[in-house]
Amino acid sequence: MSRVLVTGSAGRLGRSVVTTLAAAGHEVVGVDRVPGTPGEAAVAQPADLTDTGEAFEVIARFRPESVIHLAAIATPFSFPESVIYKVNTQMAFNVCEASVALGVRGVVVASSPTVIGYGAPGGWAPAYLPIDEDHPVRPWNAYNLSKVAAEQTMKAFALAGTTRLAAVRPCFVIPPEEWAGAPTQSGHTVRERLDRPDLGGVSLFNYIDSRDAADLITVLAEALPELPGGEVFFAGAADALARKPLADLLPQVVPGTEPFAAALTGTTPAFSATKAERLLGWQPKRSWRTELKESKEFA
Repeated sequence: MSRVLVTGSAGRLGRSVVTTLAAAGHEVVGVDRVPGTPGEAAVAQPADLTDTGEAFEVIARFRPESVIHLAAIATPFSFPESVIYKVNTQMAFNVCEASVALGVRGVVVASSPTVIGYGAPGGWAPAYLPIDEDHPVRPWNAYNLSKVAAEQTMKAFALAGTTRLAAVRPCFVIPPEEWAGAPTQSGHTVRERLDRPDLGGVSLFNYIDSRDAADLITVLAEALPELPGGEVFFAGAADALARKPLADLLPQVVPGTEPFAAALTGTTPAFSATKAERLLGWQPKRSWRTELKESKEFA
């Protein structure tokens, strides 16, 4: 058993991460400003991680072997742009700095596929499809700019000492209650994203079950000692959140993808998670075809 501190432990991804880590035999310390950390956590501790002193205090108090940093303003444009950027970047810096200074062995920082830049008001086209970790990043709003900054912060601290750090870019996270019809972080349901390609197309039809993302984060945290510092991994489902092949659907809803989408035949998603499979042995287990509740029309 090792002690793992999870920030954002009451969030839609954090809850699954806490449960998965505990099931794997780790002692979990959940850190969140709001209630909702699962009971599997040994401790649920409130803290304002934008405050440097509180970030140092909570890590010094619990002395975790690993830190999973998920806490963030998670929805673009849900707060003023300056607030989103300040909060997300300050928390990432404080957690990384405190972890390295206090001798934490490994840190996983949550980033986002939005760093790629899709949805830009002036138009966007990929360099290639499917997108992997080598694809150029093109941030255009405070949220995805803050995630690029979080990745660069992680990489800078990876050079600063013996702490091993990595980042994960989880696709559109869907926890179990949202398969059953609860609203997603965008306010509509999973079924509505399938029924209306204009909704799913905003994020290139990407998604991941929160439990699959938690599995990847757990495996990554355990593998950090054997990995080079500063690695970045996409975490996505093995298929697209769409009823039609993206080769047909993507050009209809995202102008500019026409020259690139032909490779996305069958159920192939726009984002590739093969790096996580190659380096970590991780593969997603869940699909909307099996998880969406009361669904009979999907083969």
